[in-house]
Amino acid sequence: MTRRIGVMTSGGDAQGMNAAVRAIVRAGIHEGAEVYAIREGWQGAIAGGDNIRQMGWSDVSGILNKGGTVIGTARSDEFRTREGQLTAVENLIQAGIDRLIVIGGDGSLTGSRALALEWAVYVRELLDAGRISGEQADAHPHLHIAGLVGSIDNDMVGTDMTIGTDSALHRITEAIDAISSTAESHRRTFIVEVMGRRCGYLALMSAIAGGADYTFLPESPPRDGWEDRMTQVLARGRDAGRRDSIIVVAEGAADRDGQPITAERIQNALRERTGEEARITILGHVQRGGTPSAYDRWMATACGVEAVRRVLAAEGESEALLVGVHRDQVHVRPLIQAVEDTHRVSELVAEGDYQGAVEARGHGFTRMIDIYRVLTEATPTVAPSPDAKRIAIMHAGALAPGMNQLARVAVRSGLDRGYKMLAVRGGVPGLINGDVVDVEWSTVEGMAHSGGASFGTRRLVPAESDLYQMARTLEEHKIDALLVMGGFHAYATVDMLERERRRYPAFNIPIALLPASIDNNLPSWPMAVGADTALNTVVDSIDMVRMSASASKRAFVVETMGRGCGFLPLMGGIAGGAEKAYLPETGISLQELSTDVVALLDAFNTGRTFYLTVMGEEASDHYTSEFVARLFEAEGQGAFSVRQAVIGHVQQGGVPSPFDRINATRLAYQAILNLDEQLKAGSANYVAASSAVAGLMAPTRDVMAGMDWDNQRPFEQWWMTLRSVFDQLSRRPGQE
Repeated sequence: MTRRIGVMTSGGDAQGMNAAVRAIVRAGIHEGAEVYAIREGWQGAIAGGDNIRQMGWSDVSGILNKGGTVIGTARSDEFRTREGQLTAVENLIQAGIDRLIVIGGDGSLTGSRALALEWAVYVRELLDAGRISGEQADAHPHLHIAGLVGSIDNDMVGTDMTIGTDSALHRITEAIDAISSTAESHRRTFIVEVMGRRCGYLALMSAIAGGADYTFLPESPPRDGWEDRMTQVLARGRDAGRRDSIIVVAEGAADRDGQPITAERIQNALRERTGEEARITILGHVQRGGTPSAYDRWMATACGVEAVRRVLAAEGESEALLVGVHRDQVHVRPLIQAVEDTHRVSELVAEGDYQGAVEARGHGFTRMIDIYRVLTEATPTVAPSPDAKRIAIMHAGALAPGMNQLARVAVRSGLDRGYKMLAVRGGVPGLINGDVVDVEWSTVEGMAHSGGASFGTRRLVPAESDLYQMARTLEEHKIDALLVMGGFHAYATVDMLERERRRYPAFNIPIALLPASIDNNLPSWPMAVGADTALNTVVDSIDMVRMSASASKRAFVVETMGRGCGFLPLMGGIAGGAEKAYLPETGISLQELSTDVVALLDAFNTGRTFYLTVMGEEASDHYTSEFVARLFEAEGQGAFSVRQAVIGHVQQGGVPSPFDRINATRLAYQAILNLDEQLKAGSANYVAASSAVAGLMAPTRDVMAGMDWDNQRPFEQWWMTLRSVFDQLSRRPGQE
C-alpha cells in the first residue's frame, strides 16, 4: 500500500512556509509516497472534502519566492473540542493519511501531538460508531507526527531559528535603517514596536542589527524607575553627539507588576521627562509579509526534506518530533521536550525569575543581551588607564558586507574593558606601511548598518620581505594584541605570522582571527560574515531573472561569485528553485552537459516556460557560463531563448543582512573576550573562530588543519550535504 503523507500549515503564517511545503511534496514523491495538502490547517482537516487534496510535482512550482502559505492556514477553535478532533481523525483516515507534517507555532504543534496521543482512542470510537471500517482501523493504528516551527517570533526553544524569523528581521531592520535617516535629520526619537508577545528575540536582534539605543523584552521586565534610566541613556547618547535615538519595544513587553510597556507609555515617559515628542512606528503585520529571505528558503527546504524522511521511517507508537536547526544544520529532537522548555520560559516570567527566563531561551540569547548593553552606551563604562594595553583591529582580504559591524563591536567591546583600541587602515598594506590610527567610541557610531569596510581592506598576502616592516609596525605602535577580520587572505596572513614567530618576536602577541567572506570558504565556522548578504543578493537576482522570463520561453544561466567554493551557487540554487547547479567542488563534464541538455529540452517540450541553471564562477576552467548558455541555445534550435546573467560584484556590496550583523556581533564580542583573557593571563596564543568549541575560539593550528589551501576552501563543508536535497527537489523522479 502506498504511504500517504499529509502536510498542513497551521496558526499564524510565516515567510518560508511555502519552501517547506514544496520540499515536503517533492521529497515525498521522490520517496514513493503520496502527499496531500490539508488546506486551512486543522480547520481544513475537520471540514474534509476538497480541503484534503493530493499534490503533484507541478503544484508546488513557482512558490519559493511567495510569502504566506499557498495551502492556507487558520486558527481553529473547533479543533480544541473533542468532536472537532474526532472529525479530523475520521477525515484523515478516509483519506488514508496517518503520517502528518505540521508547520506552525507551539500551539499548533502541541495540539497535533495531543491528537497523536489520543489517536487510538478516536479510531476505536469511530469504528464502534461505524464511521470507519475495520480495515481502515487496522491500516491506520497510529498517527506519526513531525513538526516544523513556522513562527516569526522565534519563540520555540530547541531550534536556533524558526521559519519566518529571518525574513521578519529583514522587514524590521529595513524599517529601522530607514527611520534612522529621518530621525537623524530632525534630531528625533523614534519608538518602534515589533511583534513578540512572549518572546523578545525580534526586539533584541533587530535592536542589535539596527543599532538601536534602548529595547524592552517580555523575558526581561525592567526594574522600577526604568523611565528615568531610559531617559538618562538617551541623554548620554545625545551628549556624545548622536542626533537620533531609536527605541525598540516588543509588543509583549511589561514591567515587573505585569503592566504592559506600550509605545504610548514610553512616549509619555519621554514627554514628561524631556518635553520631547517621540514618534511611534508600529510595524504590525508587515513583519509577516513579503518575500522570504534566502535563509528562510533553504532552511525550511532542508527541514522539510528531513521531516519527510522521519515520518516515513516512523513505526508503531513513535514520538512526535520537532525538526529544526542548530548551528545552521538540521537538528531533530522530541517535540514534547521543546514544547515544555518553551512553556517554561513563560512560567519563569510569571514566577518573577527573570534571569531564569532569559537563560531558558539559551546561552546565545543571554550573551546577546549582555553584548547589547555594552553597545548601546554612549561612552565606555570603564575609562582606560594611562598604561592600558593596546588592541589593534585589521580587515584583510576581499570586501564582505558586515565588516563594519565587526569593527564596531570589536572597538566598543575593547574600550568597554579598558583597552586602548587602534585600527590598521587599508588591510595588510596598512600594517606594512604603519598606517595605524587610534579609534574612539564615537568613531564607529552608525556603522551597524553600513556596507563596505570603513577602515579599508586589500586582497593581499604579505611577502616574506614584508614581515620585518610588519613587525616594526607592531613594535612602534606598541600593539599588545591583534584582531584580524577577513577571508582567505586574512587566514593565509595569520598563518604566515604564526609560522614566523620565532624569527620575529613582535609576532608573539595574542592574535584572533574572524571569518568575513562572501564565498563562505573558511574552515570551522558555518557562515562567514558577508555570506548571507551575498546569498540574498543572488536569490534576489534569481527572482528578478525569473520575472523577466515570465513573458516568454526562456532559460537562464546565472553565474555567481565564490571562486573555488560552491556555497553561493548551491544555496542560491536551492533558495531560488534552480533545476541545475554547477559547483567548483564537482566540476563539469561533457557527459553531464549532454544529460542536462536532454533534461532542458524535455522540460520545455512538456510545457515549461522557464529553466534555471546556477553555476559558480570557477565551476570549470573550460565550460564557462557563456559556453553553457551558447550550448543550451544551440541545442534548443529556436524553441526557446537562453540568456547568461553574471551577477558580479553587487554580491560584495549592499547593506549587510540582519543575519550578518548578528553573526558579526557575536564573533567580534567573543574575539575581544578571548584577547582580554589572554592579556590578563599573559598568554600569546593565536586563535580563530570555531563552532566546535564552547568559547567559539580555537587554536589557529587546529582551524587551519581543515583548510584545503590549493583549492582555497575547507576540506569539509557542511552545506555540501544539501546537494542531495537539491538533486531531490530539482528534477522529477526518473529524470536523474
